[in-house]
Amino acid sequence: MRVKILLIEDNHEMLENIEEILELADYDVVTAENGKKGVPLIKKELPDLILCDIMMPELDGYGVLDAISRDPLTAAIPFIFLTAKSGKEDFRKGMNLGADDYLTKPFDDRQLLDTVERRIKKVYLTTRQRFWNT
Repeated sequence: MRVKILLIEDNHEMLENIEEILELADYDVVTAENGKKGVPLIKKELPDLILCDIMMPELDGYGVLDAISRDPLTAAIPFIFLTAKSGKEDFRKGMNLGADDYLTKPFDDRQLLDTVERRIKKVYLTTRQRFWNT
């Protein structure tokens, strides 16, 4: 079974680039060009991981994270912010809202894939541990 990643990014070129990198790494990728379209897609697709830009029109990444955190069906999905905002206060705000990780633009293919793989492994190990302890 392939891992499904939902990518929310308003920059079309960036969205296509990230999507291609992830697909070449054998991930199943679903995309949305803003948070307003992304939230219902998250609820429909129930991805294994969410990659989300912070600064977007209509609904920013903080709003996306807040919306999915309120729904028990989506609250546990690992969430990684993608952003050009690299200030300590920006990072802290994202982590305080419940983000699992934070990837600062520009990043290269390896940084993206390493971050994604780390989150997927953590979920797998946590789920496996819960399964064996029951």
